[in-house]
Amino acid sequence: MATVSVQNQNGVTRIELNKPPLNVIDIAMMEELEAALRSARGDRATKVVLLAAQGKAFSAGVDVADHTAERVDAMIKKFDNIFRTMWSIEQPVVAAVQGAALGGGCELAIGCDFIIASEKAKFGQPEIKVGVFPPIAALLLPRLIGRKKAAELVMTGEAIDAREAERIGLVNQVVPPESFSGAVDAFVGKLTALSGIVLQHAKQAMRLGENPGLDAALSDIERFYLYELMRTEDALEGVNAFMEKRNPVWKEK
Repeated sequence: MATVSVQNQNGVTRIELNKPPLNVIDIAMMEELEAALRSARGDRATKVVLLAAQGKAFSAGVDVADHTAERVDAMIKKFDNIFRTMWSIEQPVVAAVQGAALGGGCELAIGCDFIIASEKAKFGQPEIKVGVFPPIAALLLPRLIGRKKAAELVMTGEAIDAREAERIGLVNQVVPPESFSGAVDAFVGKLTALSGIVLQHAKQAMRLGENPGLDAALSDIERFYLYELMRTEDALEGVNAFMEKRNPVWKEK
């Protein structure tokens, strides 16, 4: 794969975003990531899936060029397929976030079962500033951190640092940069030392408690994004203004 690397060792499938320095996600990268997750899902030797990244950022998000009217339908569906595949993985999925996780990059991290973060990491959903909203974050953040804090992140677009993310329950563990790799290995080691089948049953039990199911809710949000949001003048204006490096001129009240 050109932008995603996969390594299998000692029961761990490590899937790494490999488009440094910012790991901006385009449609081609989405396809590679979804394929890597699908492969891990079908690997009986895999006990834990680890999602990591090369470069200074975990991911700065989805390429804004893929939000244009010509590409947004394909982009949203391919991006959402990443999560449908991720959520169908029976094994625990751990995100190792060494730097900024913004936009779609933040969504990738929070879509995992666990997040281990470096002190250099930050998390944010800046989509509102370019006239759209983050569908995955709109689905997951209220479940993870409560509606009030979720609304703040989604509707202001402001980022938070790793310690704040840990304080509000978004992140499991924050460690100094020099200890990051060892801390990730230690956390993954706690999981691989346990019964794989029991871990899978525990994860499934938690999924059964989600109501409505994530997949059905995501389908509703996906349709709303494509057929309501993307038909507004301001959604198109925000994306165009970003690409043209100018401030947006909002047209709708």
